[in-house]
Amino acid sequence: MPKYVIVGASAAGIGAVEAIREVDQEGSIAIISEEPCPQYSRPMISDFVSGKADFHKMKCRTDEFWKEKSVEAITAKKAMALNFTEKTVQLETGEKVAYEKLLLATGGKPFVPKMEGLDKEGVFTFTTIKDAEQLADKIDGIKAKSAVVIGAGLIGVSVTEALMKRGLQVTMVELQDKILSLLLDAKASDLVEEVVRKAGVKIVTGQSVQKILGKPGDDGVVGGVILTKGDQVPCDLVIIAIGVVPRTELVTGTTVKTNRGIVVDSMMQTNVSDVYAGGDVAEAYDFIMNQNRLLPLWPLAVLEGQVAGYNMAGKKTTYSGGTNMSSLKYFGIPIVSIGLANPKEDPALEVLVKQDAEKNVYKKIVLKNNVIVGMTFVNSIERAGVLFYLLKNAINVKRFKQKLLSDDFGLAALPVGLQRKMCVVL
Repeated sequence: MPKYVIVGASAAGIGAVEAIREVDQEGSIAIISEEPCPQYSRPMISDFVSGKADFHKMKCRTDEFWKEKSVEAITAKKAMALNFTEKTVQLETGEKVAYEKLLLATGGKPFVPKMEGLDKEGVFTFTTIKDAEQLADKIDGIKAKSAVVIGAGLIGVSVTEALMKRGLQVTMVELQDKILSLLLDAKASDLVEEVVRKAGVKIVTGQSVQKILGKPGDDGVVGGVILTKGDQVPCDLVIIAIGVVPRTELVTGTTVKTNRGIVVDSMMQTNVSDVYAGGDVAEAYDFIMNQNRLLPLWPLAVLEGQVAGYNMAGKKTTYSGGTNMSSLKYFGIPIVSIGLANPKEDPALEVLVKQDAEKNVYKKIVLKNNVIVGMTFVNSIERAGVLFYLLKNAINVKRFKQKLLSDDFGLAALPVGLQRKMCVVL
């Protein structure tokens, strides 16, 4: 029987396979994926829609990856149930896959709020390559000219840029008062919003979509939306890009402990013996917040999968933790947001800010007890690597904190001893 079984073959699943094979070259591995071709980069699906990348360029591992790692890839099949007594995973076909060590890397699914008209033709989510393919085909098929994107977070801004590159007029609708509100404070959001508006995007904040309308004469096809305040926005397509929620349905009704996601320890193990979890479905350690929580980020999913894989194969490894980390460049404006980038008012926090309105530059560092716990950089990200090292390693920056936001800040501004340590790492 397979010694290792992994449910989910995206970032965490791939990380786990590679880690297992570093330790155990002989044990059998079976990986289960609903998708026919799972080894692609999900963050790149907007590039597929825009035409910047084809599916081949999106692959994060070669077609020979599973064979090279001696993995039985069970693709285009859904895992439906777990039996911890007999140690099996039941597929939708009824067949059972036995395991000795199990990793749940089921990822996340789009959050879709209840609204009238969701069943109309022309409504899309934006999470998988299938979503991207269907959206791209629809744009071509109906020669779409306009779209409403629901959500102005990372996913919403990403798909908006892709649609603009395809020549569509886009209206972005955000329930919060600001775009990218989970990443940016009000000042940084306003700066980015101005750039996005100048690119031609219509932005509506503080509202959501109440109803999706049909076209005159064909109510089954998208023709527009009605917003919270009653305004109507005509469109050919509606894309729901609010965010993702962890796919925990496989463990519903089992003894696996869940909160918002699957609860894991520092070795990515659940409360059930020989069962691990990683990636967007797992609540893993945030070293800034000093607690476990959901952090649906591709690089962290890979690391969590690696830690799980090592431990499954018998190499005891502890996950050092991650935190909110976003590095993006949409509409030509580079942004880095890490840790407590937009904290609530707290007397224990010290906030350093520098803004250059003419250059559209915004820099912000959040300190707690003279240690960096958060940072935001808009249109000036060159020093982010040095600053992240200081954050990740909880370096006390009291001696040089007034230099942190200066234009010439770099290694030379740091104490000699710290410079030497960082030169080895960076």
